[in-house]
Parts: sequence; C-alpha cells; structure tokens
Amino acid sequence: MELPLINACLNFLSATLLVCGYVAIKKKNKEVHKNFMIAAFCTSALFLTSYLYYHFTAGHLLFQGQGSIKIIYFIILIPHILLAMVMLPMILMTFFFIFRGQVVAHRKIARWTFPIWLYVSITGVILYVYMYQLYPQHLKKSDKKAVAVVESVSQ
Repeated sequence: MELPLINACLNFLSATLLVCGYVAIKKKNKEVHKNFMIAAFCTSALFLTSYLYYHFTAGHLLFQGQGSIKIIYFIILIPHILLAMVMLPMILMTFFFIFRGQVVAHRKIARWTFPIWLYVSITGVILYVYMYQLYPQHLKKSDKKAVAVVESVSQ
C-alpha cells in the first residue's frame, strides 16, 4: 500500500473518530467522547508524520491539470492548506484546556476546532481521490534541480 493511500485512510479514520466523539458528547457521554477525541488526535498525528515523511522522501508533486479540473483542485486545496496550518495549534489548545479542567475555555475553542479539523480531514481524502484516483495523469514530480539546490543549501 502506498503512503498517499495510507494518509487518505488515516484522514478518513480521523474524520470518523471526530464524528463519533461529537455524537458522544451530544449524548453527554464524556468518557466515550474523550476516548474518541484522543484516538482522533493519535490518528491525525500518525497522518502528519506519514505525510511529512512521504513529502520529504518523494519530493514535491505538482498538479498540472488545466481548466475546470485545476480550478476545482485549487478551490479545495487552498482552504485545506490554510485551515491545516491553524488546526494544529487549535487542537493543542483544545486538549490543553480540557486536561487543565478549563471546561468553558475548552468548549469555546472546540466549537471552532471541531469543524476545522473535520473539514481538513475530509478534504484531505477528497484531494487524495482527486489527485491519485481521478486525475493521476496530471500529477507530476517537480524539477529535481530545485530539490538539489535546497539540499545543497542545507548542507
């Protein structure tokens, strides 16, 4: 199994665990909610580790579709990236507040963290399907010269 598929599966599992955690807290089952959210956190951490490893070893990939294919790709990709950047600190703060017993602060930030985390997880799966299943012919590896320049600068 290739890492992009594993990453998509981890994102799907994270989204599923998040929804289960949400349902549990709506039913006032705090312990089940806690377990689902910790599992979602662990799954997302595994995803991030795998994602970074893949992109570090595989290099940078470019989606070179044209027309509406490219427009749809960027409509999904840009908010996904922007929200993914703010998601990690929000998740950490959400966990920090609840483990410190600051329930009110936890609830306040969780109202924002949950939908962002869920959106990023779901769009991660959508991007995988779009890039690797629907339009793999438009996926190209970037110029190796650029990678070589970065590697020579870092040495």
